[in-house]
Order: sequence, then structure tokens, then C-alpha cells
Amino acid sequence: MQINKEICDICGTCSSVCPQSAITVKEFEVLLDNEKCIKCNICTKVCPAQAISSGNDTASIKVYQHENESIVNSYDVVVIGAGPAGSVTARFIAEKGFSVLVLERDREPGIPVRCAEGVSHNGLIPYIDLDKKWICTTIEGARLHSPNGDSVDMYNNGIGYVLDRRVFDRALADLAVSKGARLLTKADAIGLLKEDNKITGVQYRHENKIYNVNCKIVIGADGVESQVGRWAGFDTCLNPNDLETCCQYTVNNINIETQLCQFYFGREIAPGGYLWIFPKSETQANIGIGIAASSAEIGKGPKYYLDKFMEKNYPNASVNYIVYGGVPTRAGNDFVKDNIMLVGDAAHQVNPITGGGLAQALIAGKYCGDTAAKALQENNFKSRRLKEYHDKWESHLGKNQRFLYDLKFKFFGFEDSKFNNIVKICKKIPREDMNLQRLFTETLREDPMMLAQLATSFLVSRISK
Repeated sequence: MQINKEICDICGTCSSVCPQSAITVKEFEVLLDNEKCIKCNICTKVCPAQAISSGNDTASIKVYQHENESIVNSYDVVVIGAGPAGSVTARFIAEKGFSVLVLERDREPGIPVRCAEGVSHNGLIPYIDLDKKWICTTIEGARLHSPNGDSVDMYNNGIGYVLDRRVFDRALADLAVSKGARLLTKADAIGLLKEDNKITGVQYRHENKIYNVNCKIVIGADGVESQVGRWAGFDTCLNPNDLETCCQYTVNNINIETQLCQFYFGREIAPGGYLWIFPKSETQANIGIGIAASSAEIGKGPKYYLDKFMEKNYPNASVNYIVYGGVPTRAGNDFVKDNIMLVGDAAHQVNPITGGGLAQALIAGKYCGDTAAKALQENNFKSRRLKEYHDKWESHLGKNQRFLYDLKFKFFGFEDSKFNNIVKICKKIPREDMNLQRLFTETLREDPMMLAQLATSFLVSRISK
């Protein structure tokens, strides 16, 4: 007997009927012990996903047509991934009257949540009406912690929110569907269709069957690991210097100020990155860490540093959820080819210093969707036409993110004494005047060496681009 892990939903039904206790349900997989199995086939019959078979199937792959007539085999656009970038892109194409199919490999948009869940107010309001159902807390400021234990609060930079990303992502997907997009969950893209080296569609697996769907444009919104990008020949492989490896706990049983996000810096705390606390209520928060992948060692990854922090600062906290992930910090500049576009983390559209990518995904999704809709109107899917999306991104955020990419090596290369000095300088600024611009100005005034370092990064970024 064998279990097809591609389609298994880990529901536990098979284990509940196994008379030999040959099936064990783990967190991320179902294990089958064939030495205990008596081949009674009860599990095969009751499996809702039909993921269990005798293991004797040797037939070649068969491509099916959907029995559901609402899922046709041809669309104007196929979007792979129903995260924020994919859903926003689909929405702006569908509302122009074009047919869009969104393929999501998980059972619903928004899971697993690999995000600290924070976003600014201004980053949200152009793309979706605020709804208290997916807002956990309103953030008014940030508390910066230096390596020596000092801290300073920073306000006057606008408000933000800590979201319930599972609910929020679902709302974005629902909005896309309300505009006419078709969402298909548990649909895993497994390759691109091509004719004469031209991308003509997508092949995907759904409910243990393989389907082909034709389209004029494929949009890869499949995250940092983007297989779509690799299939299409984009250079999506990341150097360890260009990746933050992350771990986050959602914890309860703590006391925390809900109006402040908190950030910790230092080589002993988070080498090449930082640690964050995003409050979700007075007793619950996302506490996570991102460290430079180039700084990680075997046995000393992000969880090692996060556990040290928790033991010291929140020893009585209850950990409800654990998530792991990677954040691309290389500024993307290659995400358009004939008949294909990448968006969001798949296009490395993330702030290289903060690692924030939600607001960027919403912005890029609109640019990507608008450009795709215009290309469909003109029936022109060449990279020269789709490059309008690239140019809009460059004008709005791309150039700045490439500058930040150069700057991040200086910033995260600071000695702990530099971070201590930044917080010390900030504490001299009156609270009512404290914002990012004032912080930057005062820091450079009192630390001429930092000014020289930042100026060097700025010049190098301009000369090399």
C-alpha cells in the first residue's frame, strides 16, 4: 500500500479504521507501516481524497477534463498562488472582464501563515476596505531595543495593523472571486505547457488527477520558492546573503502593550537580522526572528536564537503556533518574459532591510493585473508589452529597494555598539518630534562615520545600476 502525499489531506480518516494500527498521523504527513498492513483495503475505500492505493499502478499519467463545467480548459490568465499578490492580480484582471483561474495548492488561501502579519494603514487602503474581522490590533509606534538592553519608543510614522492573515487572505481571494475570477484550491501546478517554445498554459494536479489548462498569460505568485519562475527560465535561486531564514511563535500568557511593535537588534540576538514582537492582543503576540542565511550554522538557526530570547524574556509563555519560512532580500529586477509574469515573493518584491512584503505584494499585484488586462485588450503578450508592469514597479519601489539592498549589508553589518548608539541618540529626541526622518537626521549628525558608510552605499548603488 502507498499514500500519495501530494493529495493527502492528513485528515486521519484512514487511521481511524485501520484494524492493525498500521497508519500513523503526524503533523505534516501520514505514515503507513507496510509490515503491519494486512492489505484489507478499508483505508483505500474510506479515504476522502482517494490518496491511498495498492501501489501497483504503473500506468502512464493521464490528462483529464474537469467534470465540473464551470472549470473550463481555457482562460485568458492563470494565476498560480492565492496569496495577497496572486489574489490582487487576479482581481484587477477579472474586473476588466477577462477570464482568470487562480490555482492554490493549499486547502484555502492564507494557510500556512508565514508572516509577522503587520502592515501599514496606507499600505492597505488603496486595495481593500478595512474590516475589523481581520484586524487584531492597531499599531501606533515601535519600540527599538539595542543590544545593551536600552530602548526607545518611536511614534509619528502613521498607524498600522497586526492582521489575522488567514482571514485577510481569504477576504482578498473572495474579492477576486466577486469580480469574476475562478479559485480552485488543492490545485498544485506541476509544469508549464509550451508549443514551439511559447508558454501556452499550465498543467496541474487536482483531486488525484492531472489537468491541462490553456491561457494567454501565466502569472507566478507562488512565493519565495517559485517553481513557476524556474520553469520559465527566471533566475530565482537565492544566494544565502540574499535570504533571511525565519522562525515565529504565536504565543499566549504574556502581558504586552498592544499599540507598539517591538524590534531587537544585535549579533547575539539576531545575527544579520532582527527579532520582532507584533502584539495580537494584550496577552497574545507573534514573536519571531529572521537571521541572515549566511550567518546560520548547523544547530544555530533562527529557532536557536528565538528559544534563547523566549527563555530569557517570556519563560512562562504558551506557544500556540510555530511557523518557519524564508524571506528573499534580493531586490527583484527580472520578472517578465513573453506570456509570463512573476509577482510578490516570487519576484523578490520585498523590502531588503525589513523583510516586509505585504504592502509590496498589494502594489505589485495592482501593477501586474492592470498591465495584464491592457495586454489582453491589445492581444499582445510579448515581454516588451508586459514590461509596463516592470517599469511601474521600478518607478514606484524598484529603484528604492535596490538602494536598500545595498544598504542592508552596511546596516546589518554594524557592530553592536552602533545599534547602542542609535538608540542613545533617539532618546534625546522629544517624543512629539520622534519619527524615522528625525532619527536618520540626528543619527547622521552625531555619527559622521555612519554618514560616510551610507553615502558610500548610495554611490555604489547608483554606479552599479
